[in-house]
Amino acid sequence: MSDRPPGPEPDGAARRTGAARAASAPDGAARRIGVNLLWLVPGEVGGSEEYATRLLRAVAADRPAGIELDLFVLRPFLAAHPDLAEAFTIHVLPLAGRAKPVRVLAESTWLAAAARTARLDLVHHLGGVVPPVRGTPAVVTIHDLQPLDAPQSFSRTKLAYLRAVLPRTTRAARLVCGVSRFTCESVVRLLGIPPERVAVVPHGIDPALARPPESEVERVRRTYDLPGPWFLTPAITYPHKGHLTVVRAFRAVHASHPDARLVLAGGEGPAEAEVMAAVERLGLRDAVRRTGRVPRSDLDALFAGATALAFPSRYEGFGAPALEAMALGTPVVAARATALPEVVGDAGILVAPDAPDDWAAALMRLLEDPDLHRRLASAGRDRAATYSWDRAAGAQIDAWRRALAGAPGQGRRR
Repeated sequence: MSDRPPGPEPDGAARRTGAARAASAPDGAARRIGVNLLWLVPGEVGGSEEYATRLLRAVAADRPAGIELDLFVLRPFLAAHPDLAEAFTIHVLPLAGRAKPVRVLAESTWLAAAARTARLDLVHHLGGVVPPVRGTPAVVTIHDLQPLDAPQSFSRTKLAYLRAVLPRTTRAARLVCGVSRFTCESVVRLLGIPPERVAVVPHGIDPALARPPESEVERVRRTYDLPGPWFLTPAITYPHKGHLTVVRAFRAVHASHPDARLVLAGGEGPAEAEVMAAVERLGLRDAVRRTGRVPRSDLDALFAGATALAFPSRYEGFGAPALEAMALGTPVVAARATALPEVVGDAGILVAPDAPDDWAAALMRLLEDPDLHRRLASAGRDRAATYSWDRAAGAQIDAWRRALAGAPGQGRRR
């Protein structure tokens, strides 16, 4: 499928559905909001796709009075998320989305023109960037500000781009949505945006998420050769995710509990070679399972069967794996850093992110103290229950209403 700039193809036309019309106010005075999803290449943008699609499903279920949504999507979105394509008015950019420069150009050309033609009242850029050319008032969602807060994880080119784009984006938006209090506070602290121009719209957890049956746990035990208890660290091997910390900590755990295993799930990142070299150097080749990406059903069963989630990430805008673990009744050991304390609260064990000895002690406590394990499993389930997608949808709808009313304090604060 070619990524040439689109012409006037039929796919570019809006498809208006019965569900979208039903959301209109009785007097026909509904405000129309466009949602920019041109950044969403299905299967390639990870947690941000999960956040956007789950949030929009919850909004569709809420059916907010007086608000209609138009989604601006790439062609593959229709097959990946057919329920959302049916729930809202859809405008399809006839591209596969493989060429990022073309997508970026389309946001300032095709999207800007389509928003004017549709007479939208607001455009919400869920991918974190407001394009340079707009015209319609904007809202933007920021998942984190790691490029400004912890720049060592980024190349010079990407860092220069983001340092230019992020301040312009937040200045241009009528309202900035962040996925956690930490992210919103970072927007205020690092970019000088007044607090009244930010709103927390958190992640949620699917209320239907159920602990997999023991047969599934036993299946992944056999599949990944896990003869005894295991700890799970699900993350791409980026340096800030802290794989080296948990590997170093696990040497002491394995020395005391030879049947224990550490499961490193997730794709390969820039720190992959260093992490695997540490596994070899510490004599943990037989104790660490490097699975790479695994099917969602396997990941859920690995979560459910784990003694604990070990999540030593030094930087998280939210920390969705901690929420998933708590929802499945798996105790959480997480870094005392960025948004993780906000998500975990007192329902898990928080440890300094770069303290392997403290991590080893925390993991061994959960192996050796069944009462602690039970208490944290119960506390985690209770805490996860407070993070619903209904709650997130309500927060997003409130944010849209604020933006439609004209968010105050749009001058840049120093």
